[in-house]
Amino acid sequence: MKILPDYEHMEYRDVYTCLLHRYRHILGLWQPDIGPYGGLLNVVVDGLFIIGWMYLPPHDPHVDDPMRFKPLFRIHLMERKSATVECMYGHRGPHNGHIQIVKKDEFSTKCNQTDHHRMSGGRQEEFRTWLREEWGRTLEDIFHEHMQELILMKFIYTSQYDNCLTYRRIYLPPSHPDDLLRPGLFKGTYGSHGLEIVMLSFHGRHARGTKITGDPNIPAGQQTVEIDLMHRIQLPDVENLRNFNELSRIVLEVREQVRQEQQQQEDGPEDGEGCSRQSPQEPQQGPAQLSVEPPAEKGREPGDGGAVAAAEQPAQSGQGQPFVLPMGVSSRNEDYPRTCRMCFYGTGLIAGHGFTSPERTPGVFILFDEDRFGFIWLELKSFSLYSRVQATFRNADAPSPQAFEEMLKNIQSLTS
Repeated sequence: MKILPDYEHMEYRDVYTCLLHRYRHILGLWQPDIGPYGGLLNVVVDGLFIIGWMYLPPHDPHVDDPMRFKPLFRIHLMERKSATVECMYGHRGPHNGHIQIVKKDEFSTKCNQTDHHRMSGGRQEEFRTWLREEWGRTLEDIFHEHMQELILMKFIYTSQYDNCLTYRRIYLPPSHPDDLLRPGLFKGTYGSHGLEIVMLSFHGRHARGTKITGDPNIPAGQQTVEIDLMHRIQLPDVENLRNFNELSRIVLEVREQVRQEQQQQEDGPEDGEGCSRQSPQEPQQGPAQLSVEPPAEKGREPGDGGAVAAAEQPAQSGQGQPFVLPMGVSSRNEDYPRTCRMCFYGTGLIAGHGFTSPERTPGVFILFDEDRFGFIWLELKSFSLYSRVQATFRNADAPSPQAFEEMLKNIQSLTS
C-alpha cells in the first residue's frame, strides 16, 4: 500500500472494513437479468480494487478462441472509511455509480451518470462500436438479413439497461470422478445467434447443458441439451455415416427404445443417482480442417444452429473413432475434430421466437475430448460445437450439491 501514493494515508483496517468485508457477498460468478440474453459476470478482488468483469464469448464462429472480458464496475477507497463505486460502462472512463446488495445471492448496479455512455455520433456510432466489439465485424459484412435483424434486436434490447442491472449468483457445477468429462462452462455455436455460454453438469443418469447466455428463441437459464448417459449410440463407419438418413434411422430407433423404457418405469425415479459411468482415458485428438457449407436458416431457431454428425465406436487401443459430417448437416465452424471418443442419445430444446412452442427433439451428443463436445440437432440438420471456457474462477463453487440444483431451478424459472 505504501507503494501507491493514493493509499499512503489508508490503514489496513479501513481497507478491510470498508471494502473487503463490506462487499464480500458480491465476489464470485453472477448472471445479469437481461431478458433472454443473460450473461456471465465475475467479481474479483484485484489489488486494492473490487472489479466486476463481464465475460464474453469469442467472435463467432471461433469457438476455440479465449473468452473476452470487459470491466462493468469497480469499487475502491478514495478516502478513509468510504468506498467509491464507479461505473466502467462506455468509452469515456470511470464515472459515478452505485451498488445495492439486495440479499446474499443478489445485488444490483446503477449508473448515476448515463450521459457518459453516449457517443458524439449518436446511436449509429454506438451501434457500430458495439457491433465491432460484439461480433468483430460491420453490419455490411453480415449478408444474411435474418442475422442482421437478430443483431439489431439484441443491441436495442441490451443497451436500454445502461449498466443498471440486477445480478443473481450462479455456481460452477460440482464434479465427480465418474463423470464422463469434467463439468464446467463451455462456448457453443448457436447459428445466427452466434456463440453462447453453456454450463455442462452431471445428474446421475443424465448430463445437462444449461444456457448462461441465451437468445430470443431459447433464453438464458433454459436447458439447451440433455444427454442420456444410459443410451450410448453406435454410429456406422465413416462412409455410411455420410448418409444423414442412416444417422436419423439409428437415433430414432434409440428414441423409441427410450420411450418404451420410460413407459415401463413410469412409477420409478426419473434419475438414478450414483449410476456407474466410466470416462475413457484416451489421449485427446486434435482438430482437422474441413470445408462446410454455411447453415441454411430455419423457420425455427434452436437457440442453437450449426450442424454436424459424428462417427463413434468404443475407443480401443487409445484410438478415437473417425468422425465426419453427414451430407446436408450444417456447421457454423469449419474447424472441428475429425475423431471422437463416444456418442450418446440426447435431446435438444428448440422453440420459435419469444420461446414459443418449446419442444425437446432428438439428437446425438458427441464427446471429442476433455475440452470439446458436439451436439447434432436431428430435426434442424445442424451441429453445435462446444469448447471449454479455460478461465479460472474463484469464489464460484457451490456450498453443496443441493445448492447447485436449487440455483439451476432458480435461473430456469426466471425465463420459463
